[in-house]
Amino acid sequence: MRFSSILSLGGLAVQSVSGLPGTLEKRVNVDQWIQQELPIARAQLLCNIGPNGCNSAGVASGLVIASPSKSDPDYFFHWTRDAGLVFKAIIDLFVENYDAGLQQNIQNFIVGQAKLQTVNNPSGSFSSGAGLGEAKYLANGAQFTGDWGRPQRDGPALRAIALIKYSKWLIANGYTSTANTVVWPIIRNDLAYVTQYWNQTGFDLWEEVQGSSFFTIASQHRSLVEGAALAQQLGQTCNGCAGIAPQILCFQQRFWNPSQGYVISNINGGSYRNGKDANSILTSIHNFDPVLGCDASTFQPCSDRALSNHKVVTDSFRSIYGINNGKGQGQAVAVGRYPEDSYYGGQPWYLNTFAAAEQLYDAIYVWKRSSSISVTSVSLPFFQALIPGISTGTYASTSSTYTSILSAVKAYADGYVDVAATYIPGGGNIAEQYNRNTGQPLSARDLTWSYASFLTVAQRRREVVGLGWANSAASVVPNTCFATSVQGSYTSATATSFPANQTPATGAPTGTATTATAPAATTTAACVPPVNVDITFNARVVTQFGQTVKIVGNIPQLGNWNTANAISLSASQYTSSNPVWSGTLSLPAGQAIQYKYINVASNGAVTWEKDPNRSYSIPSACGTTSATRTDSWQA
Repeated sequence: MRFSSILSLGGLAVQSVSGLPGTLEKRVNVDQWIQQELPIARAQLLCNIGPNGCNSAGVASGLVIASPSKSDPDYFFHWTRDAGLVFKAIIDLFVENYDAGLQQNIQNFIVGQAKLQTVNNPSGSFSSGAGLGEAKYLANGAQFTGDWGRPQRDGPALRAIALIKYSKWLIANGYTSTANTVVWPIIRNDLAYVTQYWNQTGFDLWEEVQGSSFFTIASQHRSLVEGAALAQQLGQTCNGCAGIAPQILCFQQRFWNPSQGYVISNINGGSYRNGKDANSILTSIHNFDPVLGCDASTFQPCSDRALSNHKVVTDSFRSIYGINNGKGQGQAVAVGRYPEDSYYGGQPWYLNTFAAAEQLYDAIYVWKRSSSISVTSVSLPFFQALIPGISTGTYASTSSTYTSILSAVKAYADGYVDVAATYIPGGGNIAEQYNRNTGQPLSARDLTWSYASFLTVAQRRREVVGLGWANSAASVVPNTCFATSVQGSYTSATATSFPANQTPATGAPTGTATTATAPAATTTAACVPPVNVDITFNARVVTQFGQTVKIVGNIPQLGNWNTANAISLSASQYTSSNPVWSGTLSLPAGQAIQYKYINVASNGAVTWEKDPNRSYSIPSACGTTSATRTDSWQA
């Protein structure tokens, strides 16, 4: 999991988890095994959350240790990414069935993140936002100063996604003020980080490759789409979210390798790999939205691209692991990170094997609520491995082929669960990895992310699916990509406690439904939200010969309040009866700005108009290209 942990292994290539049996018995019934494992996984996951988890002595409230393991490897740290994914799973469980204990953990997590955001660290400071990209922290919440692959830019997006989930539940149950005052300030900082830093490289989710990561980019896109919608619902502003999200999606398309039918999971770095990586399968399941159907641009699980990629990635492990010997096409296999992996000897991972199953359950969920299943030239190899002789076409739900596809894919998905279950000891404890030849558990014991991955695949298998995150423009790819960003503004969250007794409202809809409505066909929005909007400023100011009216404000395009960088307006329309100075500036859509006018004399003397600062939010609605502000000098 962690590239730096290789240094602590010495001469060891692999490490067995202490105390686990050497012989593992195969489970013969997936349904029965899942029911046995559910309470174990839930309990063990909660054991790794501070301050009260059974493995969490010394762990700060709301922080999540990746594993109780403190040596070979040492995972007794809080990773922003892992914690975001873990609490995304916890919140799904909570929304499905209200539980006061889970709610307390969620609240502790939110309060803990408010504190953690402000911790300056080797990635940078809080004031610049750069510190939010730090990968991990000590279990007590202090900065980790050792060498590491930093920054890791998926963490803020994943944390925002988890907190947005809980905010939806709060709003649906009548606690909008809590979402506004307690949760939104934390989300706002993470979204600001995404809008500012999304187009800069960082380390991937395996912490080994510096470049642009498919998983990171897709998570960032989702966070801005959801963040913009939540901001609107709360009456807040998400600066740049609506404008930048389509540009991230546009960039996301560059990872697709059309000639080979798979996602190159890391670009702009990591050229020593072929790009086949479970990173891409994890992307598909964590950006699943039933309402998007089988949309390929957002890499939905049942899209032809995601299915083709599933086959290519899983096939890459078919011949290199001994435990996969004899398993032909259409049979589930143990799944690792990427074929070239050498960490702990390059072994299969439980969470990746579960992810391979979860993508297929997601696809089945959408297909069962659709009137047909489409097989394209892109996805044909995936389907042919399961149903030899199938050809491209659209198979109606009334056809026998449609039924055969559902049956075959369900059995295939169950096969991946069975593979993982086969190599999980009888006590139900799930480590990070398992030996490629013997199936013996390896590396960190009781990996929190492993438990979360089991809990989510179990939900999807029984068709428990949350409400989608997308809107009508979320899958629309602009014709041209722009590497635009918005300077973030970061403010520490000050409301760090929750009101008591925030229980579900009687009859209130859930913030995240346990079953989603049947997906419609993927639609195309009429337009894409703007990246920039041309704002014309008209300032009525009576001036004398030699004087110039300028505008200055709190963003770089307005000079960052530096009068030397103020923008001059034009007096071309100035008359004695209508003393107007005008200028048009291209400003980031959705950006909240503050500004003032200044009068600059011929000798350079500056006169400011009086307080207060003027405030304005740049429009971000779909189709907006321009707007006008008309002001009078504040004397």
